[in-house]
Amino acid sequence: MNLKGLFIYLGKAVLLGLTMAAVVLLLLPMLNQSKIPSPFSWGQPSAELSFASAVRNAAPAVVNIYSLRQTRALSRPTLQGLGSGVIMSERGYILTNYHVVSKADQILVALQDGRQFVPKVIGTDPLTDLAVLSIEGEDLPVVPYRLDTNPQVGDVVLAIGNPYNLGQTITQGIISATGRVGMSVTGQQDFLQTDAAINAGNSGGALIDTRGFLVGINTAAFQLMAEGGGHGINFAIPLKLAHEIMVKLVEHGRVIRGEIGIQGMPIDPRWRQMLNLPNLQGIQVSAVEPGSPAEKAGIRPDDIITGYADKPVTNAPALKDYIAESAPGSELELTINRAGKLYTVNVIIAELK
Repeated sequence: MNLKGLFIYLGKAVLLGLTMAAVVLLLLPMLNQSKIPSPFSWGQPSAELSFASAVRNAAPAVVNIYSLRQTRALSRPTLQGLGSGVIMSERGYILTNYHVVSKADQILVALQDGRQFVPKVIGTDPLTDLAVLSIEGEDLPVVPYRLDTNPQVGDVVLAIGNPYNLGQTITQGIISATGRVGMSVTGQQDFLQTDAAINAGNSGGALIDTRGFLVGINTAAFQLMAEGGGHGINFAIPLKLAHEIMVKLVEHGRVIRGEIGIQGMPIDPRWRQMLNLPNLQGIQVSAVEPGSPAEKAGIRPDDIITGYADKPVTNAPALKDYIAESAPGSELELTINRAGKLYTVNVIIAELK
C-alpha cells in the first residue's frame, strides 16, 4: 500500500469513529429516560422481593398455643407441649393440630398483641390431625383466606409459627409437591409438601402465599432420624380440607364419616389378563369386613368396583372420600365387575367408628 492509500484508509476509520460517537451522543438522553434496568443492579433494594406485606396481613392471626398438664408432684400445671394456631373468624374459632392439644389438661392461647386466653375446645378430629378451639375477645385478627385457592408446585410460601417457643418466626420456601398421601394415620390424606422450615412449635400454624392468604395448616416435618434431622421435607394440611373439617367440628363437635367396610387395591394385572379387559379401570376389593354394609350387599373379595353414583372409579382415594362424605344411612349404588360380568349393588352406608 502506498502512502496515499494509507492516508485514505486512516481517514475512513476516523470518519467512521466520529460518526458512531455522534450517534451515541444523540441516543444517550433517550437511553437514560427509558430506565433500562442494569443486569448488575441485583444488589439494589426492591419492594417486589419483600414479603413484609404478606406477613403483616397474616401474622397477627397466628397464635401461640401452650398445652399444660397437671402433675401430682407439683401444685400447678406444667408446660407439656407447644404449638401454633390460626384465627379463622371474628367469632374466635382457631384451627390447630389435634396433636398440639390432645394430651393437655389446660390450654393457653397467646396472641401477638400480648393478649392471653383460655380457649374452649370445640372439637377434634384425630384422623386429619385437626382441632378447633374458640376464644372470646374484641377486634380479633383474622387470617385472610380464599377457598378457591389452588396452590401449585413452585409457588412461594411462608410458614408462620412459634418454633421452640422462640417467638413468632417466618420461614420461606416453595410448594414442593401437592396431593402427598401415606403420611397420615389413614394413609390417604392429601398434604402439601414444602421446603419451608417447620419445626417443633410450628405445628398448627399458617402456611401462606406471597399475598398473605392462607393455603394450609402446618402439621409435620419429615425427619430421617438416623441422619439426625429434617431435610426440607415438611407438610401442611390444604386449606380446603382444613376448612371442611372446621365447619363440621363447629356444627357437630365431631366429624361424621361414612363407611361400607371394604379394603381396596389397584387391579391386579393378572385379572385384566384373565378377563381379557386390558383397559379395565376400577378398584379391586381385597377384603370385606364381616357384618359390614358391603358384606350385607353381597360384595365379595376380588370384585372390581368400576363405578359409584353414576361416576367411574378412577382411584381409591376418590371413592373413599365420596363414601366418607356420604351421610350414614344413605344408599350408595355401586357397579361391580365380577369375573367379567357387570352387577349393580346398593349399599347402605354406615358410620365410621
